[in-house]
Amino acid sequence: MPTNLFNLNNPDFWGIMIRFIINLIFLYLLVIVVYYRYSRKEKYVFSFFLMGIMIFFIGSMLKTVFMEIGMAVGLFAIFTILRLRTRSFTIKDMAYIFVTIGISVINSLKLVGFPVLGVVIINLMIIMTAWILEEFLVNNNHESHSITYTNLELLKPEKEQKLIKDLSSRTGKNIIKVRIRNIDFERENATIDIYYKVALNDHSGHDTVNHKENK
Repeated sequence: MPTNLFNLNNPDFWGIMIRFIINLIFLYLLVIVVYYRYSRKEKYVFSFFLMGIMIFFIGSMLKTVFMEIGMAVGLFAIFTILRLRTRSFTIKDMAYIFVTIGISVINSLKLVGFPVLGVVIINLMIIMTAWILEEFLVNNNHESHSITYTNLELLKPEKEQKLIKDLSSRTGKNIIKVRIRNIDFERENATIDIYYKVALNDHSGHDTVNHKENK
């Protein structure tokens, strides 16, 4: 690291500042626009930002790319150890930690002959991948329950939409489809499976109104 790095007249200093702004923009997109929007875990936002900023400055002040990569590997090892001592972190939270570190290391590198546009494109690819995966999880995050249903009239094929509407009203769930398991005409009830969408950050208990869970 040059001895005059902190001299405001040093081009390397302003190069670090430019890369820092780029890093801050993409940290915001990753942590706020993608992570917080889908997880609503505000308690980790502060940590992700500080982690990304600190890693960026450490990486940008190291002398060679080899040392920077070694530093990144060391940081991954540290957070792997922390993961074993932190029960509240999910696998997805750890993935976002990994991406936060990765983006910050990439943005901290001073690659000779590598244009800023290339770094921006790489950052955008990472952010877009995270966003697409989150959208995929939202659209495919379904759960199912087995319930006992007594209105046999609505089990006719032509009344499927009315059945879904009635079940949605009774259970408070966003039901997307149903499957009839069996019908007991003697007791005038049926056992059906209901499939409904759930929010990724919905950790509340299941409703227990006139239904039994699958074992």
